[in-house]
Amino acid sequence: MSHRKGGKVAEVPERRCIVTGEVRPKEDLLRVVIGPDDSVVPDLEERLPGRGLWLCPSRDVINTACAKNAFAKAARQKVVIDPALADRIEKLLLQKSLDLLSLARRAGQAVAGYEKVRAQIDEGAAMILAARDGAADGKSKIEAKARDLPIYTVLDAAEIGAAFGREKAVHVAVAPGGLAKQLSRSLRRLEGFRAV
Repeated sequence: MSHRKGGKVAEVPERRCIVTGEVRPKEDLLRVVIGPDDSVVPDLEERLPGRGLWLCPSRDVINTACAKNAFAKAARQKVVIDPALADRIEKLLLQKSLDLLSLARRAGQAVAGYEKVRAQIDEGAAMILAARDGAADGKSKIEAKARDLPIYTVLDAAEIGAAFGREKAVHVAVAPGGLAKQLSRSLRRLEGFRAV
């Protein structure tokens, strides 16, 4: 897959999911590696040494890979599989998302609260986070205001609030930038592990 960037055609690295066989851009997949103790190790940062095995970011895909021994087949070696691998990956993705959201807040690139979010949308926002346990009328008002922006509803109010040092936060707007791109990727991958 390729796209134009500054007049040049840039190649987007693609990988194949070891379970579904789908070919997708690397950023839409999860990487795992086989550790020295033959265990399956999630590699969210994609920096661990070893041959990477790529999976679609979904609880069902991870559970299928564990059940059908797809890791051993793809790695061509025996592997030790943690029965709670999908839960572990979900926790890692949640922690990464909250860390990025907290970092965006400290950098002044994320605001919480209905009025601040409305103001950020007017100034320019990259994405909106709405708590999945928030009131439907508040969500619909924000969705109407943020017509063309991606809206993520994968976190609950307490999780969002923790990133802002509060008990709860229902609406968040994130300004465009590198942190917004990283957070968007992390939230997209987390969606596959949570019923939205």
